Amino acid sequence: MVPQPLLTLFLFLSLLSIVNSSPSQHLQIANAERRIDLTSHIIKVYLTLKVENLGTSPTSEVHIAFSPTEVEHLAIVRAAATSGKRKKKTYVPLDVKSAELPDGPNGTKFFSITLLTPLSKGETTTLEVLYILTHSLEPFPVEISQSESQLVYFRDSAILLSPYHVKQQTTFIKTPSTRVESFTVMDPTKRAGTELKYGPYENHPPYSYSPVLIHFENNNAFAVVEELEREIEISHWGSVQVTERYSLVHAGARHKGVFSRVEYQTKPGGTGVSSFKHLLAKLPPRVHSVYYRDGIGNISSSHLRTDSWKSELEIEPRYPLFGGWKSTFVIGYGLPLQDFLFESPDGRRYLNFTFGCPLVETVVDKLIVKVGLLLLTENCAPLFQLLLYAIVEV
Repeated sequence: MVPQPLLTLFLFLSLLSIVNSSPSQHLQIANAERRIDLTSHIIKVYLTLKVENLGTSPTSEVHIAFSPTEVEHLAIVRAAATSGKRKKKTYVPLDVKSAELPDGPNGTKFFSITLLTPLSKGETTTLEVLYILTHSLEPFPVEISQSESQLVYFRDSAILLSPYHVKQQTTFIKTPSTRVESFTVMDPTKRAGTELKYGPYENHPPYSYSPVLIHFENNNAFAVVEELEREIEISHWGSVQVTERYSLVHAGARHKGVFSRVEYQTKPGGTGVSSFKHLLAKLPPRVHSVYYRDGIGNISSSHLRTDSWKSELEIEPRYPLFGGWKSTFVIGYGLPLQDFLFESPDGRRYLNFTFGCPLVETVVDKLIVKVGLLLLTENCAPLFQLLLYAIVEV
């Protein structure tokens, strides 16, 4: 049995540890402006924060809060410190990482932004935050016919979720079109064209939350790559061969009924508006030997545009994709080895190659990257002593 004085001391130290590891309550958000872009199935949120230190000691971190649902669908979080105005505005990237803190009310999770210099008493700093959410739009109805538009739900809060007191804030939400079936109204709320404005709201305590629900039209391509296997093959002959195997799905409202190709082709603006038949892949410059095929064979419906700065491949599956429909295909191309293989100061070679998916406005659920070498003789092995064979899966 633990003596009572020691137990009291242990509980006090535990409580002190929790308090010290929580976001500083000496900070205040003097002004917050949030712009939510719903024009795609990938949600982009631009957050501008004017942070003020009301305490007596400097602080080097600012925390931003996310609901458990947002964290589940969070793809990217970036932050930058800004100075100046308009065209003279400068941005300095800041380090952002998941904060190892106890969860806030209702399971709130935190990310920590490390400032360039500690924020002293009475000082303010302006931060620009970008975060991206995937799989966050809910089709409703969940099934639509070929002739119907796609409607989706978006859920969020009109009030910024923050661990700090927020003195003033405004939220702007941009929709793809003017067709908005319904939206939550709070005082004040204003709608003009494709934009909804919530606020300005003043003096909300930490962890304030006011749910809103927006039901609107979104016929953009809900292109989701369920699995992408990218194989990068390095040859000592001076080339890099890239093979990408895609398993693609339209993740929007499921198609119901019979598909009519005649109606689809004769009424391009009035039917199948939620489907998609084109995808754009941004490939590295100086690409060559490009091919695009599926299980049947080569697909000729593709267009390649290249210059000295970029390469763009526009691909078209054999059939348009409606909600729930899938397509599997392969894209392959070659690249000059000297553009991607370099020598480090210690004499070793390293590969510098883009990690992600080249398809524009596409979500990748599972990515597998393989790097392999083609070595014909033992004398070639030391040249690539760090790159024998590697597989990365995310």
